[in-house]
Amino acid sequence: MSTATRDSTAPVLAIDGPVGSGKGTIARRVAHALGWHLLDSGALYRLVALAAAKRGISDMDEGALAKLAAELSVRFEADEAGDEHIFLDDEEVTADIRTEECGLGASAVAALTAVRTALLGLQRDFRLGPGLVADGRDMGSTVFPDAVLKVYLTASAEERAKRRHKQLKDKGIDVSLPALSRDIEDRDRRDSERTVAPLMPAADARLLDSSGQSIDEVTQTVLNWAADLEKGT
Repeated sequence: MSTATRDSTAPVLAIDGPVGSGKGTIARRVAHALGWHLLDSGALYRLVALAAAKRGISDMDEGALAKLAAELSVRFEADEAGDEHIFLDDEEVTADIRTEECGLGASAVAALTAVRTALLGLQRDFRLGPGLVADGRDMGSTVFPDAVLKVYLTASAEERAKRRHKQLKDKGIDVSLPALSRDIEDRDRRDSERTVAPLMPAADARLLDSSGQSIDEVTQTVLNWAADLEKGT
């Protein structure tokens, strides 16, 4: 990430939602359209899970995981096409953190209070001018409660499983759709029932169900909401 100093006055647009809702894709497009910075908070938890696996740290060792999270050396870059590249200890791990195994590990470490506390400051350091689009599960409710626009993006579990299945198939990864659907339902339950920062819409979030909508349609809806706020409507 940038070495610039955090700007607590920079506006934040928070996009939260469950796994497979499309929030990452929408956040990248909205950030690009606005010319704002981007925070992929889910990548941070995936990076903790990946780093822990590389170091042989158990996902039950909360103290060691929190220390690892606090000392995380990460870098986010984008190429000319706007594609994200993620580095851990100067090694590119963009593909490594997008596996289903890493996603499950991320869900486990994200339930640990000490890990979430350790990452809170790092996430807030992404708040830079002219603005930040932050996607995750508690961006509007916990990390940036003063966000100017909070969107809770969702879709049916069936639709989310189909989207994820297509993504993995396109990458040459063979996975069972029924198994993927079960994994998504299990992860939804874990994320929603955890005691720390559970997955839920912020009280003032705008709900957006992307089922049956194209990426362009959802992106435009969010941009329209942002424009309305700027105009004060």
